[in-house]
Amino acid sequence: MTQATHQLMRDALGRLVFVDAKGASHIGVHPVRAFPITSPSAGIGIMDQSGKEVFWYPDVAVIPNNELQLIEEELAAREFMPVIERITKVSTFATPSIWDIETDRGPTRIRLKGEEDIRRISGNTLLIADSNGLQFLIKDSTALDKVSKKLLDRFR
Repeated sequence: MTQATHQLMRDALGRLVFVDAKGASHIGVHPVRAFPITSPSAGIGIMDQSGKEVFWYPDVAVIPNNELQLIEEELAAREFMPVIERITKVSTFATPSIWDIETDRGPTRIRLKGEEDIRRISGNTLLIADSNGLQFLIKDSTALDKVSKKLLDRFR
């Protein structure tokens, strides 16, 4: 096992602070996933306030537990991507249209501006952007129920 050459912690104001191997403190850093949808555990960069990477974790599995907890807390506060579990109703099969959906965070209603707002990420994974810019994820479109698949197919 390699010896720790850095430290990640919170300061008194709750900001993440990264102290590098040379002892330099980077205040207000934030974690960024390399592939947040297709491979969320593949790698995480620690970025400073100007967007420069100050450290790279190649895999979530190599992050010490205390640091991983801080990173996960920060990501949970920054990453908001509800997962669509069902599409219950659409107002019209033309766009724009209003969709009633059930997500892993509860039922909601979104407005789809155009068919181009439904993007295939990889395989059967879809990303849907509503008119407010919120991103909704469908992890596997083939795993949706029959009604949801039928409604979704009208837009792809």
